[in-house]
Amino acid sequence: MDLMSEVIRAVRVGVVGSRVIRQSGSRGLRFATFAGSGFHVVLTGTCWLVTADEAPVALEPGDVVLASSGAAHGLSRVPCALEDLPVAEMGQFPPAPGPFDFEFLCGAYRLEHGRAPQYLRALPDLIAVSPDYGRHPELRALVDLLRADVSGTRMGGGAALPAMLDLILVTVLRLWHEQQDTVGWPETDDPAIGAALREIHDDPRRPWTVSQLSAVAGLSRAAFTRRFGTVVGQPPMSYLIGWRLGYGARLLRESDATLATIAREVGYSSEFAFSAAFRREYGVSPSRFRRTPAAALLSEVAGTR
Repeated sequence: MDLMSEVIRAVRVGVVGSRVIRQSGSRGLRFATFAGSGFHVVLTGTCWLVTADEAPVALEPGDVVLASSGAAHGLSRVPCALEDLPVAEMGQFPPAPGPFDFEFLCGAYRLEHGRAPQYLRALPDLIAVSPDYGRHPELRALVDLLRADVSGTRMGGGAALPAMLDLILVTVLRLWHEQQDTVGWPETDDPAIGAALREIHDDPRRPWTVSQLSAVAGLSRAAFTRRFGTVVGQPPMSYLIGWRLGYGARLLRESDATLATIAREVGYSSEFAFSAAFRREYGVSPSRFRRTPAAALLSEVAGTR
């Protein structure tokens, strides 16, 4: 079961953004906590990754920082305390003109409602990766493409940006996963849990119970519940609810199906039941989630920072 692909599908319901930032002098920028996931790629110069609780980490050109679940952090020309850095202004702005000491490329999925997927929340808050671009030239190509795209106003940018962010996030997660030798990432090759996950993903409308899923996995209910929690990071029913609502969010954004149809498609007996569960998870009604354009949501997010 390819859980990494499900991570990407889950964050796609958020608002995507990307920009190039240039900094000069000894200062840097602080990025406040946000709901979602993002990354930075150091393009030119050297800098330090600064967090609230850990020692600063030196970064070289080509290094990538992944904020897996939107934790607060900073990038600075010199080591410093996180609170000493000015807060970055959110939004899609052109890079500052003039000379600079370091330059980095940012990409983010901002979930205006809800949280980053459980898999990303299970990772360390901030991950620094030093890719071997000789072995992984595809990452260099992706970074160059994204940099060129956000630096201009080329046609099709709105469609290209989410695809490029998807590919960079997947590539960075793969590299980190390889470097960690599977430590810290759910073991998605567990055949029993994989079988249960496939059933959930393929047929979310079915009224699944833990007993039914444990039978699919070929395990006792107790053994299945324990193993599912270890592999996935949350109980089976919590995962099922999250998957249904995430799938519902994608249908709201990507289709014109009625709320009643979507409710049935994701396993809820009525539009009311789906709406109540959706509001608990995302903090907004399905109707508002659907009718608010992504560009407006991005403006709202930028205006609150």
